[in-house]
Amino acid sequence: MVHSLAFTSPATLTRYGIINPKIGTLTRANEASIPRPLFRVEALQDNGGGPRRLVDIIRVVPEISRNYFKSPSRRALFGGISLLGGFYVAQIISLSFGALGVNDVIAAVVCVLITEYVTRFYYSRPKVTFPIALLNNFKMGFTYGLFIDAFKLAS
Repeated sequence: MVHSLAFTSPATLTRYGIINPKIGTLTRANEASIPRPLFRVEALQDNGGGPRRLVDIIRVVPEISRNYFKSPSRRALFGGISLLGGFYVAQIISLSFGALGVNDVIAAVVCVLITEYVTRFYYSRPKVTFPIALLNNFKMGFTYGLFIDAFKLAS
């Protein structure tokens, strides 16, 4: 039987030996007589050395992603996804500006500037990292999508 000590008067606690009447606190001798619940809840100070704050989690993300992308199959998969993502974005831009017929020249200039900047950024690096390779794959898919759309309009 579990007793709730929160709503018990101090006289009752003293009578059962839970509180020492002289100092008003739990004593070691009487601590064994306290009824224990079936489940014990404890507050832990440390969670095993893992990240506890959002900043700690953000700092761990680059290491996790480096380990995740060490597999060649995952690198190829995400390279293909990046290529197809560029193709999809090119189709969206081409269809939206082409259907409206407004600002299509400005959209074409912006697309050419972005692809040229990505090309310059990619080929000016001494070492190509995986995120830069994904950006180049996106650019290749984007350019391919614009070419395919141009061939559709020419026919």
